[in-house]
Amino acid sequence: GSHLCKRLLEEGNRVICVDNFLTCDRRNIETISGNEHFSVIEHDIIDPLFVDEEIDQIYNLACPASPVQYQKNAIRTIKANTIGVINMLGMARLKGARFFQASTSEVYGDPLEHPQQEHYRGNVNPIGPRACYDEGKRCAETLCFDYHRSHQLPIKVVRIFNTYGPHMAVDDGRVVSNFIIQALRNEPITIYGDGSQTRSFCYVRYLVDGFIRMMNSEESLHGPINLGNPNEVTVKALAERIVALTGSSSEIVYKELPQDDPTRRKPDISVAKEKLGWTPEVSLDEGLTHTIAYFKTVL
Repeated sequence: GSHLCKRLLEEGNRVICVDNFLTCDRRNIETISGNEHFSVIEHDIIDPLFVDEEIDQIYNLACPASPVQYQKNAIRTIKANTIGVINMLGMARLKGARFFQASTSEVYGDPLEHPQQEHYRGNVNPIGPRACYDEGKRCAETLCFDYHRSHQLPIKVVRIFNTYGPHMAVDDGRVVSNFIIQALRNEPITIYGDGSQTRSFCYVRYLVDGFIRMMNSEESLHGPINLGNPNEVTVKALAERIVALTGSSSEIVYKELPQDDPTRRKPDISVAKEKLGWTPEVSLDEGLTHTIAYFKTVL
């Protein structure tokens, strides 16, 4: 969100940031907090919100994205994706604004199709420990399309695959931040499972570019559209690259794979390429180098 706010300000927009700061560090917006075109409202979208200004676009990124964070309060996570999304869709309808929903590759669950295309309906466990997020985001997509069909609300839905970069929390709990922090501290690097499971990591700058392209695309393009890096790597290979890039003495240790953790994850981004002219360009090593440099400043 902080990266998106900065980019929107650079493009000359007036930006109102709404955050409850439960999983976000206020330092992430320090460099833009003095901008006269930027303001912050500390608020949880589970509660109704009224903004007495003209609004033409709403980007809804409100929800913890790390399993560690969204499982801390599963009910609140579901509420953010249902009650919170209803509140924001209502605001979009009231203001006549376009509504952007940040959905997730987790709607595909532990996929039986590989790579994942947008028409794939997923393999999600609706009663598992990850369901608060997986099913919550699936319901959020449903709400967006129902508001579009019922009220002709202009919607834009993207499904985000694994993203990383500066401003991730130290206690975020996702593999990139976990591995970097453990490597910088020369602690054992913890892999859950045997490390053969795959992810496709997109550097945050390119993800934000995809957001803005989607929001400003022709009105008839609603999505959902996959946004992510199609270069698939194993979790073990990621750990080894981070050890090499940090010069760490960390050893890799293995623990049991959590329930319903996807074994393969790779986006088919053909639609994003065709409709948005979008593709991520930065290499994994380059993106990791920038992210490692950031974590060195906050540890």
